[in-house]
Amino acid sequence: MRARILLLPALAVTITILTGCQRPQAKLQYDKPLPPGELALRKITNPEEIPDFTDACHNVTGLARAVDNSLNYLSKPSSKRYFPYADITHARAVDSLKAFKKLIASGLRGRELNSAIAQQFDVYISVGCDYAGTVLFTGYYTPIFDGSPSRSARFTYPLYRKPEDLVKNSEGDILGRRSGDGQITPYPARADIETSNMLAGKEVVYLAEAFEVYVAHVQGSAKIKMPDGRLVTYGYAANNGHEYKSVGRELVSRGKIPADRLSLSSMFDYFNANPMLVRMYTRLNPRFVFFQRQQGPPRGSLNEPVIPYRTIATDKSIYPRASLTFFTTNLPRKIAGRIYIDPYRGFALDQDTGGAIRAPGRCDVYIGQGDTAGNLAGHTYQEGRLYYLFLKPQYRTTRGTLASAKAR
Repeated sequence: MRARILLLPALAVTITILTGCQRPQAKLQYDKPLPPGELALRKITNPEEIPDFTDACHNVTGLARAVDNSLNYLSKPSSKRYFPYADITHARAVDSLKAFKKLIASGLRGRELNSAIAQQFDVYISVGCDYAGTVLFTGYYTPIFDGSPSRSARFTYPLYRKPEDLVKNSEGDILGRRSGDGQITPYPARADIETSNMLAGKEVVYLAEAFEVYVAHVQGSAKIKMPDGRLVTYGYAANNGHEYKSVGRELVSRGKIPADRLSLSSMFDYFNANPMLVRMYTRLNPRFVFFQRQQGPPRGSLNEPVIPYRTIATDKSIYPRASLTFFTTNLPRKIAGRIYIDPYRGFALDQDTGGAIRAPGRCDVYIGQGDTAGNLAGHTYQEGRLYYLFLKPQYRTTRGTLASAKAR
């Protein structure tokens, strides 16, 4: 992906099928926007409100790599345009990541690491959808599908590259479609694109099922296994500028799948049994995604690799990108073929953006690649709390570099 590109969210309408787990509250509007001039983060000044990081301090697998990815993004001059965020400067964001990486490299774990973090870092909490900190956590993943670079009897459903007439602004926002006379008009919606055949000649790869194409659109990337066995990644290049609309919600509202059984697997099952209905339902979502061949692992909107459980996607217009976060919620695990929902507390880096992840009440957790990750992502739909950590001023020098151990 290119910088500032969106990695679209998971089919984030799944309700856990297990009993006894925290369920989202129907009365809450998770996508409620911030009032003008308000910030998504509030600095915690009461020590009793600071979360206990101890459970997350035992397993730091993948954290250093995720921090390095954020530091790589922040090393680019273009990243400076998004700071300051409140009292958080670009230099402070960088120093915070360097200090955290130093702590986890020190060998401290458990309560000792928790104490060091609490001592050295200020903690900010997301105001959430209700100004009480409630955030809805969903999951996304990278699917792996069979495919072909050319059309065949089996592979007939294409992914398309970005058309030349699609116009973005300097921030990467989609402005629309540029006509021959230079006028910019809204880009056509999914239904119009598919029925007009306007993208003929821009195919990049073909898949075997129409719903697989749609899942690739929703997830924002896919790994395609070619007939010769090669595994090729196709990542997000752009979208048509329309807002995302959930097909899963439509299936539930029309009584096709019970709300407590909705998952990515149940949607595949429904459309496998009703293949003629795929287009009718997917065209209810006007957003259409364009792809590009991509080297290496899947990448997020910062053009950095996404790491399972260490990368989250938020609304980048209201949260400080590439920053260190800590979140508490319930996440699914698969044991002996069954899904269990367990409490989860972990550190992650804010490195991605979701098409439906809007407002302070939403957060998407990257789960991984393949069918198992997709199954878990499809069962991720839980409330929780989201925190951001930044190095306290006294642990930095006036030049913006980390204070020495002696100075501390």
